[in-house]
Amino acid sequence: MIDKSKSSLSEALSQIKDGATILIGGFGTAGQPAELIDGLIELGVKDLTIVSNNAGNGDYGLAKLLKAGSVKKVICSFPRQADSYVFDELYRAGKVELEVVPQGNLACRIQAAGMGLGAVFTPTGFGTLLAEGKETREIDGKDYVLEYPIKADFALIKAYKGDRWGNLVYRKSARNFGPIMAMAADVTIAQVSEVVELGGLDPEHI
Repeated sequence: MIDKSKSSLSEALSQIKDGATILIGGFGTAGQPAELIDGLIELGVKDLTIVSNNAGNGDYGLAKLLKAGSVKKVICSFPRQADSYVFDELYRAGKVELEVVPQGNLACRIQAAGMGLGAVFTPTGFGTLLAEGKETREIDGKDYVLEYPIKADFALIKAYKGDRWGNLVYRKSARNFGPIMAMAADVTIAQVSEVVELGGLDPEHI
């Protein structure tokens, strides 16, 4: 009988080791798997590379993970916001690396990993600092930048409901990066608000 559910946070996160690359879902705090992040802090792993839409808000979720000293590098689209003081302090002190990726490119690179693509050409970022050192090409009269997939060891995502087979449904905007991150990681760990019986999820919404 297939049963992908876990009885505790520690069991769910037990495979994560130092140096792992982890995709963390959420758009700001919307859809961010805060309980999984708390469990990651308790696990005590270090030197993590975190891929997310932003670099944390306040002292919550991803910012809390940064404050715990668990993160070596952040790959994100929005590292600076009004309440991103934890990341700001660490970055200015040289304690964390940063790779800024335009939001569309971030989604595209994660999606490319999930689809097994070697690389993709995108017009976003051409002619800017973000394209420095990257291959460029003119295709049908338009300039493009070559971007490589972002594949991860783990994805931590939050969903509304799930079943023991690992099928998930999301609630409104909390869906954001969840589905593509699940495709791009070797192991996906989902935090859900409700576990339902098999057949309890509309297959059109999974």
